[in-house]
Amino acid sequence: MGRIKKSGNEISAVEVPTQIKNPELVRERRRQIIDSTVKLFIEHGYHKTTTRMIAKASNFSIGSLYEYVSSKEDLLYLVCKTIHEEVQDAVEKALSNTDKEKERLASAVRQYFYVCDKLGDHILLMYQVTQFLPEKWKEDVLVNELNITDIFINALSSLSGKNKFPKLDDKTINLVGHNISVLGQMWAFRRWHVQRNFTIEEYIRIQTNFILGLIF
Repeated sequence: MGRIKKSGNEISAVEVPTQIKNPELVRERRRQIIDSTVKLFIEHGYHKTTTRMIAKASNFSIGSLYEYVSSKEDLLYLVCKTIHEEVQDAVEKALSNTDKEKERLASAVRQYFYVCDKLGDHILLMYQVTQFLPEKWKEDVLVNELNITDIFINALSSLSGKNKFPKLDDKTINLVGHNISVLGQMWAFRRWHVQRNFTIEEYIRIQTNFILGLIF
């Protein structure tokens, strides 16, 4: 199982071991396994889902499965890592455009919410299952969760005070970063109610206006 330790803005990680040498193949096959695992965990529960069930749902033999992961704990960690990587990629792309600072932040929030919509089951699982993990795994999952918030904290820090973007103090940046992170994830774990009244586009518009209202 990979362990992540965080000091300041630096993150170091030892990846989940694999017997496969091709990184692209590992990424592709693990994503296949992860997506199948999420469905099983939600349907049957974490404890009742076996590695044999995971292998069958992923179209792997048990032996092949263990070439990519060694335990269910590995898979939960990889679920969290997948969420973080997709959020980071989407937000970085949004922030790299040439729009004005306010529009860049709005674009980053929009792309993050789209990822939360796409990976809603993954996010829900992350919150449901973490409590059942041994302490050593909980630390990794919680740090990865904070890493997602740090994406927005770092983005806000880079925009703060530039052109017409207000200068924000560190406490405000931290609070707004957590607000963005939680509001995106709320679409996943409160969707049973929210989706009765709002489309994802409506939700994004309302929540983006709320977030920008905290700053401007």
